[in-house]
Amino acid sequence: MQKSPPESPKIRLDKWLWAARFFKTRSLANDAISSGKVRLNQRTAKPAKEIQVGDELSVRTDFGERTIIVRILSKQRRSASEAALLYEETPESIQKREQEAELRRAQGGPRSPGSGRPTKRDRRAIHQFVSG
Repeated sequence: MQKSPPESPKIRLDKWLWAARFFKTRSLANDAISSGKVRLNQRTAKPAKEIQVGDELSVRTDFGERTIIVRILSKQRRSASEAALLYEETPESIQKREQEAELRRAQGGPRSPGSGRPTKRDRRAIHQFVSG
């Protein structure tokens, strides 16, 4: 009788993304995968797709897109420092994210005085002026 080779462990994509702290809940991870914001090995995937160590994921969130390689499979959500050990981000992805962050910082900044809504102090001055 021949022994079959041990199967490599697998885990659902949505569960791993939740455990790796890319999404706050599994339902958010599920929605992101279903809407095409997560790609597995350059292909669209379904939330129940089983991933393995070495798979490449592209995860698009509010803060940009990350390309990561799965290093460890985990079904449990743990601390952020432990979750960071579950994957390795590619150098190209890190560089691209840093460039986008710097661009956002350059575009943003404090608003100029007099633009936007009046502050509480401004409103008090306006009410005092109107009231006489």
